[in-house]
Amino acid sequence: MSTERRVHLSRSARPAYDALEAFSATVGTIAADAGIDARLRELVLIHASQLNGCAYCVRVHVDRGVAAGLTVDDIAQLATWRESGVFSARERAGLELAECYVFIHEDGVPDEVYDRVGGILSEQEYVALSWLLVSINAFNRITIAGAYPVPPRTATRPDGGGSAAG
Repeated sequence: MSTERRVHLSRSARPAYDALEAFSATVGTIAADAGIDARLRELVLIHASQLNGCAYCVRVHVDRGVAAGLTVDDIAQLATWRESGVFSARERAGLELAECYVFIHEDGVPDEVYDRVGGILSEQEYVALSWLLVSINAFNRITIAGAYPVPPRTATRPDGGGSAAG
């Protein structure tokens, strides 16, 4: 089956996708209520999407991250977050948790990670980030399975970006 004929789950079973979007909105509210700011949220969602290989979601969350104040340097440093001094302790905890959720099939969330992250984040923040990661992993799988296109951008906006396709 070619990419042009690939089934888009978001269009083919709209009630299920609408439920996932509602779930995502609920998770966003939980995160905001727990004190997860837009910068931390978008860093974690970008990193999970990068690790999952979801170009579509990377683009969406980079755009949202830039709108939330992330810089080109912040985004570029995600690949080397352990060596970089750009991120706060809370952000580093969120990025480590993102890796555990992406690769959950390997070791789950190991006790040492749980303890380290739990020593930095409150229980509410841990719960909120966990639900954000459950949500983005679901969206990553939908867009990867559907081979959602990520074409080059045209210079239609002052920042060089175009509209998101999908």
